[in-house]
Amino acid sequence: MKTPAFVISLSLLCTACGGGGGGSSTAPPVPIAQPPVFESPHPSSWETQSAADAGFDTAALEEAFGYAMADGSFTQAALIIKAGKLVEERYRGIAEGEVAIITSLSSTPTAQDPAFWQNDFGSRDRDSLVTSWSTAKSFTSILIGIAIEKGLIDSTSQPASDFITEWQSDERSSITIEQLLDMRSGLVPICFIAETVSAGECQNESDGAAGGNIVFAQDQMSACIHRPLASDGASYPWVSGGTYRAGEFLYANCDTQVLGEILYRATGQDPGIFAETELFEPLNIDAFWWRDNVETGQSNGNYLTYCCLDSTARDFAKFGYLIQLGELELESGKYYSNYIADITAISSFYDKQFWSFCGETNDDGECVNTVIHTSGFDGQFIVIDRKNDLVIVRASLYKSYLNFSDERKMRLVPGLVAESNWTGSLPQAMAIPTTSSFSIREFHARVVSALTTGG
Repeated sequence: MKTPAFVISLSLLCTACGGGGGGSSTAPPVPIAQPPVFESPHPSSWETQSAADAGFDTAALEEAFGYAMADGSFTQAALIIKAGKLVEERYRGIAEGEVAIITSLSSTPTAQDPAFWQNDFGSRDRDSLVTSWSTAKSFTSILIGIAIEKGLIDSTSQPASDFITEWQSDERSSITIEQLLDMRSGLVPICFIAETVSAGECQNESDGAAGGNIVFAQDQMSACIHRPLASDGASYPWVSGGTYRAGEFLYANCDTQVLGEILYRATGQDPGIFAETELFEPLNIDAFWWRDNVETGQSNGNYLTYCCLDSTARDFAKFGYLIQLGELELESGKYYSNYIADITAISSFYDKQFWSFCGETNDDGECVNTVIHTSGFDGQFIVIDRKNDLVIVRASLYKSYLNFSDERKMRLVPGLVAESNWTGSLPQAMAIPTTSSFSIREFHARVVSALTTGG
């Protein structure tokens, strides 16, 4: 009788599997290697570490925070990240001495009442929002870098007029995105002109030096786009010394506001949505960006990319830690390292919407630690000290006034906070003619001095 073919095949198959004769045992199955679980370096919440374990003299660090939170500093929040861990944080509401200062300098009956300030700026904690003012400029810079990596913008050397088409037919066509980032566009600064209740060329040096107080205007975009170039060697009331020189640094809020419009036209998304998707969500940041008070523009108003981003101090530290790490690291890969490397290689006091100062010199007086930082009106700072592996955040007392509407759309009625939507930081954004006793360089120096081990 002939053996069926399928039986022969089955026999051969079993032999090949090691189940044939000879008494051999079945080989154990080879375990399948599992890919490593991705651990993001960008925390959703900060891991903490004691000051002593992080290498600090605890008494010296306590003195540093005593300085930062002193009555008269108007500090709401201060915190330190060391080697990616939260070492110390402090929060407070308005202090008694600050109330006394403010009420004595206030010009309206409401603001002369201590209860007004105590009610509005009382208790604060780690969940309380702070504001950015011009610290937001540095966020806008990173968004430009993201758009470049995504191929939506060619490079920082690309003419801005590729997107701001209103500039294509005149001498503004040669202005580059880099020049806008570095505040060297050569365009005249724009201010709010009270007599016309609109934005126009700045009329004095103090307003021009502050970047232009366009924050009071309802439409904060149109005049920024339609301003002319300043003439080399010409005299202007807004320039220090009276004579403008082409190519010189000229701090201008409008330069960054225009960068926001470039983002809008390059990406097809308003800057708020682009930031949420490409930056805030990957960094686990909750943030709220203010707009101007028009019903048109990018998204029922133009995002104020030169200012006015509200978040917590802890979340602002996540942005600083991104710069500290030098890249955005996701499960899908690492990003933005080239653009961030340009920022961390800063060799001047201002580059790509970031500031710097020298944190340490050697015996020959040469700087051996260039500290990078953001800077906002009334003292909003994110400090990145890569040599000492530190991120430091400091923010002044803040209340977001949403009395005109529940949207973060800027609308200030001078002297009538009750009818305004306003970023109410203390002291000067609440029109108090005094300054804080706080210095970011001093606080940084005290924190570094508290280190007992190298960075």
